[in-house]
Amino acid sequence: MQRRVTSPGVSRAPSAGGRLGEADAAEDEGWPVAVGTTSLSVPLPGLDRLVAPWRRAWDTAARHGGTAHATVLFPFLPRERVDGAARAALAHVFAAHPPFELRFTGCARFPGVLWLRPEPDAPLRALTAAVTARWPGHRPYDGLFGDLDPHVTVANSGDARQHDLIEAALAPHLPLTERVSAVDLVAYDGNAWRQWLRLPLGRGDGGPAGHSSTNC
Repeated sequence: MQRRVTSPGVSRAPSAGGRLGEADAAEDEGWPVAVGTTSLSVPLPGLDRLVAPWRRAWDTAARHGGTAHATVLFPFLPRERVDGAARAALAHVFAAHPPFELRFTGCARFPGVLWLRPEPDAPLRALTAAVTARWPGHRPYDGLFGDLDPHVTVANSGDARQHDLIEAALAPHLPLTERVSAVDLVAYDGNAWRQWLRLPLGRGDGGPAGHSSTNC
């Protein structure tokens, strides 16, 4: 079964060059997502506490269980194909990258989308490059949007005036710094995106290759 819902990584995503095409600009266009679709993303719990009220009201991803995050790769392998070998490979890929910090100093905009820019974005780009090198058949957003800037969506509905209000409300709480120590594999269960595996960065102790979440 396939339902048109919002992907966990981008909502009404901008096309290549940061512009929205006519099809992209349709209200709540979302993304056709099948049950079992997975995505790799960096969880940002500290940032989520700040932006959650705005996202619940104005970001369609939040309506499907998505918390504030930066996408590493969407879509990834269907859930039924994420077997033990794939989990081990994911653990190996992310263990090769040390934890890092992201700083959020202010908002940026695509047409119709208000988002926070992670700085520096090089560590996020490196994670995406590593996963796509291991699974070359899986490109970000199926390659539809080119080199899309790493971003954290805050609002993809509402007009420019509403986005101005949100940006003004967030400004006194920025800059905000978040330490990133893991990547989440999340899966769509037909109703919501739920954390399935948490994959540590920089793990060199031979520990488990990621643990399952009780949410999925």
